[in-house]
Amino acid sequence: MDPELTRRRVLAGSAAVASTAALLGPLSSAASAAAPSGAGAGAKPTVVLVHGGFADASCWNGVIERLQDAGYPTIAPANPLRSLPGDAAYIASVLRSISGPVVLVGHSYGGATITNAAAGASNVKALVYVAAFVPDKGEQLGVLINKYPGSIIEAATRGVPYDAPDGTTGVDLYLEADRFRAAFAADLPVATTRLMQATQRPFSATCFTDPTASTAWRTIPSWGLVADADKAIPPALQRFFYDRARARHVVEARGASHVAMISHPRTTTRLIEAAARTTG
Repeated sequence: MDPELTRRRVLAGSAAVASTAALLGPLSSAASAAAPSGAGAGAKPTVVLVHGGFADASCWNGVIERLQDAGYPTIAPANPLRSLPGDAAYIASVLRSISGPVVLVGHSYGGATITNAAAGASNVKALVYVAAFVPDKGEQLGVLINKYPGSIIEAATRGVPYDAPDGTTGVDLYLEADRFRAAFAADLPVATTRLMQATQRPFSATCFTDPTASTAWRTIPSWGLVADADKAIPPALQRFFYDRARARHVVEARGASHVAMISHPRTTTRLIEAAARTTG
């Protein structure tokens, strides 16, 4: 077996284990892993990476590897993808378990999640948006996605009913197998996107209709990455979001699909590190 492939699998497995342990509670290994961020002068902040819909925390593996190599404590929790208020509350609980400063990063729907979750979180010092939604108070993602032309994500999506714990029926959103790559990850190998499609995590359709309740970017400095070949969130919409939020710095990942953190992990990591350097 290729030694580099083996190394990457070990790193990916380690990251997944660390992420799971991180969610066990404030006194668990999440707090322990983050402890170095408050360990003294010059210590690096904890980076928290929040994924979006149709994905899981493994989408950050390439970024996690680079951040850890650079000495950053890193956590990639599982975004529940059940509702915007519920998901934001869950990520907020993860933030409370961390001692010391945090750089909070969101991809796609994860951008809306962190926008709500970081409100009032005094330890969050920077927000980084990666091909992400950056909604304002009262806005709905299902409306925002049509503000500029270019998204094919709705046409590629199908709804599947599911039974909610309270006895009601909800709708989960999936990307169709024959449209997944074009809409979500066109710059990745076909073999990779076939696996991503088969293991995609659906998310509740209510995430597109839930209004944003809080806007952390109004009080916390932000950074943005534009995926300039994105067919999910149009690049023009990403630029609009980052301009409105008065992002301190915006980079463009040339030729990047929606999953820019997978296809351009170095560019993504450098932007996160730039944000992290401002927290000292």
